[in-house]
Amino acid sequence: MADHDSSATGASPGVILECGWGRLLFAHTFPDPGSVAEAILREEPDHRDIAFYLTDPHIVLNHAPQQLFLDPSHTYRIRFERYAPRSATAAGFSIGPVERREDIAEINRIYGLHKMVTVDEKVVWASREDERLDYVVARSDETGSVLGVALGVDHMANFQDLENGSSLWSLAVDPQAPVPGIGQGLVRWLIEHYQRRGRSQLDLSVMHTNKSAIALYEKLGFERVAVFAVKTRNSYNEPLYVGEFPDSGYNPYAKIIIDEALRRGIAVDPLDPPRGYFRLRLGGRRVTCRESLSELTSAVALSRCDDKAITRDLLIEAGLRVPDQVVVKSPAEAESFLGKHHRIVVKPARGEQGQGISVDVRRQDELEAALAAAGRICETVLLEEFVQGEDLRIIVINGESVAAAVRRPPEICGTGRHTIRQLIESLSRRREAATGGESHIPIDAETERCVRNEGFSLDDTIEEGRLLAVRKTANLHTGGTIHDVTSRLHPKLAAAAVRAAQCLEIPVVGFDLIVPSIEGPDYAFIEANERPGLANHEPAPTAQKFIDFLFPHTAESTRGEPARS
Repeated sequence: MADHDSSATGASPGVILECGWGRLLFAHTFPDPGSVAEAILREEPDHRDIAFYLTDPHIVLNHAPQQLFLDPSHTYRIRFERYAPRSATAAGFSIGPVERREDIAEINRIYGLHKMVTVDEKVVWASREDERLDYVVARSDETGSVLGVALGVDHMANFQDLENGSSLWSLAVDPQAPVPGIGQGLVRWLIEHYQRRGRSQLDLSVMHTNKSAIALYEKLGFERVAVFAVKTRNSYNEPLYVGEFPDSGYNPYAKIIIDEALRRGIAVDPLDPPRGYFRLRLGGRRVTCRESLSELTSAVALSRCDDKAITRDLLIEAGLRVPDQVVVKSPAEAESFLGKHHRIVVKPARGEQGQGISVDVRRQDELEAALAAAGRICETVLLEEFVQGEDLRIIVINGESVAAAVRRPPEICGTGRHTIRQLIESLSRRREAATGGESHIPIDAETERCVRNEGFSLDDTIEEGRLLAVRKTANLHTGGTIHDVTSRLHPKLAAAAVRAAQCLEIPVVGFDLIVPSIEGPDYAFIEANERPGLANHEPAPTAQKFIDFLFPHTAESTRGEPARS
């Protein structure tokens, strides 16, 4: 039996495949449970090894009960004679092997969004010539960007598999992909790929809590089988063997902070999960938070951010650039401002999560509707010059620019078969699933206005592959998507954000700017958010920096440890 162990520890008595994110150990090829335990304990730092097809998982665990755990996942199998190919091809993307080294960076971007272990570029690139494993990606027909990835493993190419099987691993889809069916498409592609190779079945492992994925697999014809996996108790796997924070109900913005605190041994008191309140405790220090808003943010700083007009005035005093803006005092003044700028933004003076904001208002009838929408959120309504460019969010924590992301309005991709309304509803469901219910595209007057401005109604069908923006605002809560650009941010933009935080005297803040280019120095500040969603900026270390700020004495002890994944 061939040994494919590529680790530096030398020969192994069983078959081991290096997958890029770690090693896959085919446990049933090992002579005994002890040799399986010995092999998986040779896991390298920052990797995630998996011992699969265990005959006696309890005996393997008995060899190292403090270092190993039984993976809480189900195994599903499809026998290819039960597989029914799709009658119509999915629209908006195509699937095939990795073709460019740039694809691997995109794969790691998607894995990072899902807190998965990223892959070794050399291993993935070499897999193109290796029959033992197949990395495949889904590409956007419109842009060519990578929307999803999966790894297939050919068991017969690894060892003489008596069941003539294959398996699927590391399936991930960009949570902000504008088209549906990517995950299903990747699964089908690998099934049909191994069918052509003459294989008989395909296995996969899925978390027992992932109800939507399980429903998809069962719909495709997968059945659950009694196959188990063992993993090591490393930092990547910690959520699997420690379990969830016992008090449920926290949204992703609170949970990312709670998880980082627990990782450092900081106690967490759940105060009001639905509203995001919790208390952090370590020694004699106690800090109460509402997501990223802590008691270390003063009431004065909070009020400055809450009132957009005050924010603007303070930024002007600090010499920072802002768009032209007025407070609405009469319909005539509003009409005059529209006539001056031709394209404007209407928004409430106070509010959050994009509520009551209308962007790129151009006509009198649109202005009247936008004023009414903003007025329902706050009595004071602002008119602002519409500035063309990228919608940029910069996070500043304790005087440091720690993350930057471009925010884009939600857009749908035509199929030629579904109405715009159906496509919006489908995309909204995917955005809700990807964000823990935080992102949703409302079908309201603002959505209808944006669609109408593009020459359509909600009940029209658009041709396959056509992209259509259905909102003008890029706020996550109304369906916007977020794309990390921290490494590309121009230093003058980062410096301007830090200066703005200093003039507002706020320690943790998210600034919204419009910029011609994230790689250039020009900008216009739009507003400040005193409770920015840190989870939106992964893999940037926003939660780590937040806890460093609240509990600085814990920062040194956590440096050098691998990031959670």
